[in-house]
Amino acid sequence: MRRQILITHILLSSALILNACGAENSQTADLQAAPKVKVTTESSSSDAATIAATGVTVPSAPAETRKVEPATTLGIAAEAVPGQSENFTSNIYPTQPANTENYAHNDDNPIKRTAEDAVSTFSIDVDTGSYANLRRFLMNGQKPPADAVRVEEMLNYFSYAYKGPRDASIPFRADADVMTTPWNPNTKLLRLAIKGYQPPLDHRPAANLVFLIDVSGSMQDQDKLPLLKAGMKMLVDQLGADDKVTIVTYAGSAGLALAPTSGNEKETIRAAIDGLEAGGSTAGGEGIALAYAKAREAKVDGGINRILLATDGDFNVGVTDIDALKDMIEENRKSGIALSTLGFGEGNYNDALMEQIADVGNGSYGHIDSLNEAKRQLVDGLQANIETIAKDVKVQIEFNPAIVAEYRLIGYENRALKREDFNNDQKDAGEIGAGHSVTALYEIALIGSKGLSVDPLRYQDEGTAKGVAGKAEEFAFLRIRYKAPGGDASKLIETPLPTAWLSRDKETTPDDNFAAAVAAFGQYLKGGDRLGQFDLGQIASLARSGRGEDASGERAEFINLVELTEALAPTQNR
Repeated sequence: MRRQILITHILLSSALILNACGAENSQTADLQAAPKVKVTTESSSSDAATIAATGVTVPSAPAETRKVEPATTLGIAAEAVPGQSENFTSNIYPTQPANTENYAHNDDNPIKRTAEDAVSTFSIDVDTGSYANLRRFLMNGQKPPADAVRVEEMLNYFSYAYKGPRDASIPFRADADVMTTPWNPNTKLLRLAIKGYQPPLDHRPAANLVFLIDVSGSMQDQDKLPLLKAGMKMLVDQLGADDKVTIVTYAGSAGLALAPTSGNEKETIRAAIDGLEAGGSTAGGEGIALAYAKAREAKVDGGINRILLATDGDFNVGVTDIDALKDMIEENRKSGIALSTLGFGEGNYNDALMEQIADVGNGSYGHIDSLNEAKRQLVDGLQANIETIAKDVKVQIEFNPAIVAEYRLIGYENRALKREDFNNDQKDAGEIGAGHSVTALYEIALIGSKGLSVDPLRYQDEGTAKGVAGKAEEFAFLRIRYKAPGGDASKLIETPLPTAWLSRDKETTPDDNFAAAVAAFGQYLKGGDRLGQFDLGQIASLARSGRGEDASGERAEFINLVELTEALAPTQNR
């Protein structure tokens, strides 16, 4: 196909050159009078296009299935041809849509010296959107932008064999473990593991779910609204008679596609889903306001009340300022209605908006890049994604400067909190859903080790900070604050981390290895400044050693992504 287009272009260009020469040289007047170039497409039986001015015939595809590379791809400038309509070349060389995807930039967490700053504080995060989105890039043969990579969302996409609490009296269990850092044998990798309580599936509270669906023109692609509709139909089978479903749409204006409807009216809900069509611009702010109004109307006291916003994030009409949207959502969450986001598509995808408004809405953010991911989010993970078991969960760890010289938190850059925020119950933080796993990794360098990256202060001795006497048996102290889903006062969990962990000869578990591999891959995609010579082959090998049983196949898929990235990387960067 490319060959026939190139031949056609050469012939057209030749005619242009001859016409141009005729304008400058009167001796070519006969050439100027030659017939104008005309392109016709013969019937499908002959499957040929005839260039009338030259009599040359080249094969062509039928017009309705014709796909032509842009002229810039062929290295030829597309210019108008005398005698042709203005859109002739644009029909042959269609303009490629501009990529307007939007990602927030966050600098990587720095290495900190414990003697100068011993306390690290952050909000937990159960979002998974970054991983599914970067998977989309890699499956398309592209390396994702560095700002699209959030290591914590990669880590928390996967399930781990963490031990949960015995009953609902404590919403989650927190553990920790230490291993040698795979990419730096002179440092240690501290893994913090949180596992939420998993209620029986048949004990889920009644749910009031409001789907706020973007049906603007940008959502008409197959990987957007049609994919969402397929996922929603699978969700319908998970609904009970006590559940309620509402569908609010927004494009040029907001509308009500389905009034609050009982979950047992499945055919009515499916018919409303089938009726969704894309077209128009995007009035997202107006849609959010209507969704909250309908959620309040159908609110289930003591149950689950949540808005699920499905969009590519391309808000181009209405309230478009992120801060204004966040203010609207923050004000409305006080009524006990959470908001989660589901992102779709590519090209105009607004990741920054999707993540931020979910955070403010006390919800989670996921990206749906396939029907399998739609099932994962809306069926397999429905309970975890809509039923909150703890809110405003904050993590704070204090390192003992007599033991730990340096540390850095891997990921969670946009979840960092000030030290004083930990005890401030007015400061918002992340939520944990039923059965959720949360993982955080710190790379730490011990006093006197070869893993130090920062020069010590000249006028301060290592390990002489005030207050560490008698605490040599602890290398760190872990604190976690959380609130009950309907509570306003936080509760505190405290756990010392024993120094003996740093020297024990412990065989790593599959979860240890896999989490480390995911963190290494995330760092690689962001530039890999801290990985040294640890390459993609070693990351893949580490992940294979951590695959374990992998009933879902998600770890195998991750290994495949690492191997695909090897094929994309320049030889010297593998």
